[in-house]
Amino acid sequence: MTEWPGPPIPARRGGFVVFARRGVKVVLSLISITVLALTWWGWQLLGDQAQGFATTNLFEDNGHPPAKPLDGAIDILLVGQDSRTDAQGNPLPREVLDMLHAGNADGERQTDTMILVHIPQNGEKAIAISFPRDSWVEITGGFGKHKLNSAYVYAYNDTSKTLQQQGNSNLKDVDAKAKDAGRKNLIATLEKFIGKPKMIDRYAEVNLSSFYEITKAIGGVEVCLNGPVKERKSGVDLPGGRQTVEGVQALAFVRQRYDLQNGDLDRIARQQAFLSGLANKVLSSDVLANPAKISSLIEAVKKSVVLSAGWDLPEFAAQMRGLTSGNVEFHTIPTQGDAIIGGAAVLRVDPAQVQAEVNRLTSDGQTAPTQTPATLPGAEKVTVELFDGSGSPTVATETRNLLQGKGFKLAADTKLSTRNSTVIRYAPGDDDALALIKQVFGTAVQAEADRDVAPGKVRVLLGKDFKGTATAPPTTSTPSKPAQPPSSAPAPTTTPIVAGNVPCVN
Repeated sequence: MTEWPGPPIPARRGGFVVFARRGVKVVLSLISITVLALTWWGWQLLGDQAQGFATTNLFEDNGHPPAKPLDGAIDILLVGQDSRTDAQGNPLPREVLDMLHAGNADGERQTDTMILVHIPQNGEKAIAISFPRDSWVEITGGFGKHKLNSAYVYAYNDTSKTLQQQGNSNLKDVDAKAKDAGRKNLIATLEKFIGKPKMIDRYAEVNLSSFYEITKAIGGVEVCLNGPVKERKSGVDLPGGRQTVEGVQALAFVRQRYDLQNGDLDRIARQQAFLSGLANKVLSSDVLANPAKISSLIEAVKKSVVLSAGWDLPEFAAQMRGLTSGNVEFHTIPTQGDAIIGGAAVLRVDPAQVQAEVNRLTSDGQTAPTQTPATLPGAEKVTVELFDGSGSPTVATETRNLLQGKGFKLAADTKLSTRNSTVIRYAPGDDDALALIKQVFGTAVQAEADRDVAPGKVRVLLGKDFKGTATAPPTTSTPSKPAQPPSSAPAPTTTPIVAGNVPCVN
């Protein structure tokens, strides 16, 4: 059995927080949004399927207005917890934990998957924005700057300690109140980070308790790996290429953190690719036309989902009945590379850049940038050798223009025979150049250290899987509101994953 890390009870040392060990975590979050869509069909076919979800009151007593009416845009924070209990607080059976390589129930409280889902008024599309767990941000509540995923655990521990010091000996009540304090602090931290106070109006929290049953209930999800993977801590053992995963291996696919070239960013790409396939499967006729599958899936989700109070689930799901898998789009906030702060490995982020990108993604067409994206600091020191094996007559030119606009130097292009995958090759140890080029091509693209590449240069081999710069903002438009200056309105840092596709990932 895989040994599971100990509890992350933080201890302050010299103004920094030290955690005993870093856990391998799980993401389940967007399961809730796709399954909630099923509630509408389930309600029509099977009666009221909205009953039985665990709820928590997070907003009205936290300075937030009540949940926004469904005639306006909806913003949901989806959180993946690593709890070894179900949504009602019941411990998972030992045999289930063993099967899922889940280790011991050690009280882990960090939220290592955070996705903001923005659903415009018409309910026919969704934008999902991932926030890496190691993002170095200001934690609300007076806790200082730390990793984003510690916002929950700081407030949880502080509230639990305070309540017990005040004489509350009811540990179940203490735990419930501490959990709500953690949830509220995470919401407040994210809202401050993205510069949108009181934006989030709904909350959904999922743990691993019924992931096994959920994926088996729909007959698995199709994914694609760039190569075979086998890693002990997560239990993943899968071949390369396209395949259908369910149960134990589906959990391992989204859970693996170690032995990935780009660490948590590669794991986020895995999560988004999996959720893309999940949305496609859940919204397919194979599931929607099968009342038995709908019923078993909703019942499995009820075991593991905690929702903020105030949702009218049948009404919400009815609004989303026009949602198709091709209208669910996944993004990740822009990042600025790894750093070591106080001995901890963190991910640098620029709040102004993140805020501009979140504004762009959630504008619903109300605003549009009027200029090309700003250059990347340091890009002028990197020369890109572009090898075109995409088979497209336009992708190489579009890519070259984008790279030049970002400030990179360009060597002469080279035409290659058509190849399947896009690869970035860089000089061993030249992590700065790699980090810069990945801000253009995204974290999911395959990268290889190559001694034939000189420091300060990168080679980009375009394959058929690279779709060019179609998602970059237009260079001219007539905005309905004043545009942000170029320095605060960066282009997307990744080509988004669209639900229904089967992108290959590391």
